[in-house]
Amino acid sequence: MPPMSDAPEAVFTPLSDSHNPWRMSVAPMLDWTDRHCRFFHRLLSRHVLLYTEMVNAGAIVHGGTERHLRFNAEEHPVALQLGGSDRDLLTQAARLGAQWGYNEINLNCGCPSERVQRGAFGACLMQEPALVADCVKAMVDVVSVPVTVKHRIGIDKDESYSFVRDFIGTVAEAGCNVFIVHARNAWLKGLSPKENRDIPPLRYGVVAQLKQDFPQLTIAINGGLNTDEAVQAQLALVDGVMVGREAYHNPWWLTRWDALYYGAPQNTLTREAIEATMVDYMAREAAQYGTPWPHIARHMLGLRHGLRGARLWRQVWSDHRLKDLPAHQVLALATQTYAD
Repeated sequence: MPPMSDAPEAVFTPLSDSHNPWRMSVAPMLDWTDRHCRFFHRLLSRHVLLYTEMVNAGAIVHGGTERHLRFNAEEHPVALQLGGSDRDLLTQAARLGAQWGYNEINLNCGCPSERVQRGAFGACLMQEPALVADCVKAMVDVVSVPVTVKHRIGIDKDESYSFVRDFIGTVAEAGCNVFIVHARNAWLKGLSPKENRDIPPLRYGVVAQLKQDFPQLTIAINGGLNTDEAVQAQLALVDGVMVGREAYHNPWWLTRWDALYYGAPQNTLTREAIEATMVDYMAREAAQYGTPWPHIARHMLGLRHGLRGARLWRQVWSDHRLKDLPAHQVLALATQTYAD
């Protein structure tokens, strides 16, 4: 069965500069894009840029280096997203990230949660562009990989274009050449993080205008993009597209991306082959680190999204009563259930 999409088959002309790392990426998503999720996504696309969850710079520096930075070699290209506003901590964390082999260091200036604000980072940093620039400059000085920023287009109900334009202008002067722009305002009070992903209106035109005003910079867009048609429309205006929840819930979509957006061969692996590879990975993780297979299986529950029998298949892989069985036995049960 072909990958699911609302758009026609292969009607898009890939970018000739297909080495652009930010052409397509999967967004950093807290509690979702851990290394197991990224291993899974890499099976679906060889070229998409993958991001870690946001990691507190202080947690990396103060004793949690291996726990927070360990990743699988198969994940490349992979970017480390940092949260923080302390220049020294960010500098140390960025240096460690580069030493561990991450391909990019990204600073989070977009998360609107009040818990993150209490740590003085996330979207509230957009109100302090000079501080962000100082932190970026410090990180640029100690790593050879790109230092990038992910941010919103505004704060609370201020929808003035000059706010985000001046933010980018200030931070770019510090050596940041890549900005991933979530095309919504961040409301710092009165909305939950979930509501902040839906309620402030998307304003894609703001991001397109940023690209016109900063043609020398790489501008990628994020927010609400969930079809090939929508992605292609944005790639005609900006340099890259970052996809979040749709990539997680409907991961089979990623199998189209190498051909559509990188001019590379389309992924020919079947869902069954990808599931089998994930189960081998579960066994490897259990042997090396004692990782319970449910911690990994939860990320692939969307693999059969939209297919007949998918619900019963998901029920097997999410059945806590099976958690003590080896993953290969659970695979056999899931396969039989799906076949029936």
